[in-house]
Amino acid sequence: MNSDKQSNLFDMTPEPWEIDDESDFLVAQIAFSEPPFGPWDYLIPDELEATLLPGMRVAVPLGGQKERIGYCVRILGPGDPNRAQIDRRRLKPISRQIDPEPLIQRDLLPLADWISDYYLTPLGSVLETIVPTSVREQAGTREMVFLSLDENSSRDWNHLKLTDQQRRVLETLAGYTEALTQKELCELTLCTTAVISGLRRRGLIVAHQRRVQQRTHELRPEQPMQDLELNTEQKSALAAIEHALVAREDKTFLLLGITGSGKTEVYIRAIQQAVARGQQAIVLVPEISLTPQTRQRFRSRFERVAVLHSHQTAAERAWHWQSIAKGQVDVVIGARSAVFAPVPRLGLIVIDEEHDGSFKQDQQPRYHARDVALWRSKHQRIPLILGSATPSLESYQRGLGHEYQLLHLSKRALDFPLPQVSTIDMRADFSQGKAIQPISKKLRQEIRQAIEAGGQVILLLNRRGYATRVQCPACGEAIYCPDCSIPLTHHKEGSKLVCHYCDFQMPAPRDCPKCGFQAIRFSGLGTQKLEQYLQALFPDIPSARMDTDTMRKPGSHEAALAKFRSGETKLLMGTQMIAKGLDFPNVTLVGVVNADSALHFPDFRAAERTFGLVTQVAGRSGRGPKGGRVLVQTFSPEHPAIIAASRHDYVGFASYELNLREQGWYPPFGHLVRLIVRSEAVHLALQASETIAERLKQAQATLGLECKILGPAPAPVEKLRGKFRFHILLLAPRHAADSNTPRLQELVKQATENLKFPDEVAWIVDVDPMDLL
Repeated sequence: MNSDKQSNLFDMTPEPWEIDDESDFLVAQIAFSEPPFGPWDYLIPDELEATLLPGMRVAVPLGGQKERIGYCVRILGPGDPNRAQIDRRRLKPISRQIDPEPLIQRDLLPLADWISDYYLTPLGSVLETIVPTSVREQAGTREMVFLSLDENSSRDWNHLKLTDQQRRVLETLAGYTEALTQKELCELTLCTTAVISGLRRRGLIVAHQRRVQQRTHELRPEQPMQDLELNTEQKSALAAIEHALVAREDKTFLLLGITGSGKTEVYIRAIQQAVARGQQAIVLVPEISLTPQTRQRFRSRFERVAVLHSHQTAAERAWHWQSIAKGQVDVVIGARSAVFAPVPRLGLIVIDEEHDGSFKQDQQPRYHARDVALWRSKHQRIPLILGSATPSLESYQRGLGHEYQLLHLSKRALDFPLPQVSTIDMRADFSQGKAIQPISKKLRQEIRQAIEAGGQVILLLNRRGYATRVQCPACGEAIYCPDCSIPLTHHKEGSKLVCHYCDFQMPAPRDCPKCGFQAIRFSGLGTQKLEQYLQALFPDIPSARMDTDTMRKPGSHEAALAKFRSGETKLLMGTQMIAKGLDFPNVTLVGVVNADSALHFPDFRAAERTFGLVTQVAGRSGRGPKGGRVLVQTFSPEHPAIIAASRHDYVGFASYELNLREQGWYPPFGHLVRLIVRSEAVHLALQASETIAERLKQAQATLGLECKILGPAPAPVEKLRGKFRFHILLLAPRHAADSNTPRLQELVKQATENLKFPDEVAWIVDVDPMDLL
């Protein structure tokens, strides 16, 4: 710790607690989640030397005598070279210890250091992310009184005048290794509380309080299910993974399997091998909608499965977390943050649909769960499985370069063929002067035929709301969010306009707010409007909508999917949450209502996202003996992403897209860092971004780093939540960052050291950004 920095932070006036330097004192380094982040050095008082451990929270004096809660991240003893430079007389002692046990598993502390360094985030902020708020706040716990025998008293009670009930109480306590509550003791001995109170007054029983977690959910297994028969490709993939499990190799497998090829069965078999060896596994899924189905599959094969996701109550999440930490769980299933689960005997990590953008955190620390899993895999020497029908191009390139071992599943598990995919050119009706309908004549006919033949239909439209644009036909005025530079979306439910970025809402206007014209136009197509259109078109077909608006209540995903699985719902429409991982053998038709919704975004990943989404939703069709078809409505049928998706040709698309990426140093051939400067005043945001860009160029010259500095330029969404935004992109070829030359992180650190702007200006750094909007 830099003593000059610390002397500026603390008042160094000698206090009564200051003592002469000795050689056997211990120092704790404490990190805070808010400025000043630290870590800072504190003296461990004698009474805490035996109990304080890294990963615990402590209360410490900061800035005079103001008390702050921080995390103990490491302890420096007499033999530590970092402690040799610390003057004991300049340290303040820790006030008190908050946690009886470490909140953060010891193996996760080095991971927190890596995340802090790689993603340029203060260590305290990383630690706050690793431990859920519900766990820090002890949700679902309460203080309880526990009774035990006085350790200093003799167990020879013959010389004491005891009643039969009193003697039975003492003998019962003596027979238990753990303390009992008064209620438990009364039930075991059939005595009253008065008997126990008398023994406590005589000093034979002592009471102490402890906060305990209330049991909120059982880790109940589902109805047991037998292992499925593996085909040759599945057996080959499983054999490679099992070899790494036995050898404890930190090997990464990219399981590239077409939709319906049985990737989940390979995961389950591999986890069974890990559990049989006394180990545990983490399984990450991208969408909350996938969690119920994934949980059901795993609970039918494993007795102890915990689930972690954002729709749980605080008490549920804390209870599952504690069960995991105690080693009472075999498999942990969850979304992105489950990668931090405190599994004590971790043997395997699986990331299903590894390409999905939801694995990247969009707030500080902006980590990617795949890279965190890679770190845990290497440092805990365990295998990692990345599975997808459309892997990210970063992972696929690493597979081609043998950094990952590629495992191919080219056939569907039950030998059902992939569905036939056809495109519908939506430009045809326009060129003939016809009105463009949300559902083309061809798709309408196919929906009716599929339902009449006893099948089910899935329709994908990746746009929420009723109308995606509100515009006056008289003066051309479009209604934008006042805080964001994007149009407001019309939601018919509640008759309101909503911003899907900042959640600004306003009543839907009847008249143009600019010219007063009384026939304002609501155009564009969202899932609400699609639902209304389909209900009018097919009033006899039971349908349901799944999007963020309809799936807000706990259990809503399970209920909607259960109705579809049972056949009560015949037509399921929704956003991308219905595009991945769902397995319904009776789905014979999938329709993509607008394949171009994100194809032309100003983002180098736009084509990859479109290809992945169309391919994934197409894979929901034809998973049973009835077969299936896919119809893709598009205004860009000649686009390589659409053509490749219609052919189920991942390799062809990847080859085309990788060639474009390599020319511009974009990932996976380069490393990318994005800096965003925000301010309510556009001129302040611009000035600050220009200052950062200039300092980046100076740092580049000093470090000699081969990189491109693009910008500053207005962000594609220039205004967001009331702030104008300018961004700067840093690109470095991968070979440069992998050698002994400085990384882009060093460039950013040097350029932004001691960087100060007015309070009205904020800036962020996003390492390996997943979108550039």
